[in-house]
Amino acid sequence: MDIEKIQKEKPISELLEFCIINVDKPAGITSFVCADKVRRITGAKKAGHFGTLDPMVTGVLPVAINRATRLSNYFMKKDKEYIGKMLIHKDISEEELKKEMKYFLGKIMQKPPVKSRVKRVLRERNVNCWDIIKKQGKIVEFIADVEAGTYIRKLISDLGEKIGGSHMIELRRIRAGMFLEKETRSIDEIEKAFKKYKLGDESDLRRILIPAEIIDKILTKVYVNEDCIKGLLNGRPLLKKDLIECQNINDLERVSVFYKEKFIGVYKILEDGDIVAKPEFVLN
Repeated sequence: MDIEKIQKEKPISELLEFCIINVDKPAGITSFVCADKVRRITGAKKAGHFGTLDPMVTGVLPVAINRATRLSNYFMKKDKEYIGKMLIHKDISEEELKKEMKYFLGKIMQKPPVKSRVKRVLRERNVNCWDIIKKQGKIVEFIADVEAGTYIRKLISDLGEKIGGSHMIELRRIRAGMFLEKETRSIDEIEKAFKKYKLGDESDLRRILIPAEIIDKILTKVYVNEDCIKGLLNGRPLLKKDLIECQNINDLERVSVFYKEKFIGVYKILEDGDIVAKPEFVLN
């Protein structure tokens, strides 16, 4: 699947109906407000973000536009990476701090903070990496790579209970699944690109709009025959005879279905005679 080709050649009106924008969320606004700003700039009917950032937190906030909002759950449940700063309340050596931070690597049990919108029950989360970048007195710069749904603020607070106190003073998300900090766009950039598009120059906007066909990077892609497209777009299940190749997909949970470069939908694997999968989302 050539995503760059789709980005360059697909009519921009179609891109705007099914795309993702990798936004650099500024401090001081909620993720909802940030996504709504993008919605108003692009004139979209709907916009939704992939994973909430606190108002003070900046960085990678992928925003889905229009029909792409239906894909949010598939993109959200991916690991996230952050850089940030914490203030430790009692000065301890960097060696001792690293030793204590190692206890929070791997699978941990974490209860969401008081101000969170989810139920405050213990949840298992995986911390892939939590390491010190630099320590200056009691201010510690760190990098963390964690499972989706892990609260960095709570991670720091829990560490504080072991070392005499600590709290987060700065945080920036630098990766959300496949979406990277170096590819983010500011609200101002998006607004300027859309104004240029309205004046007849769509080049900048094309570089910003990520075709939602990029779902094939996180869900195994299968191709189907042309004669089954109408039935699939009308919601019927995926049949063995629809597949161009006899691919072994029984060990998968979901697949993304395409006819050439045309995205058909996301299907959940279901072994039932000739039926191999049922639709969860169809782009009709």
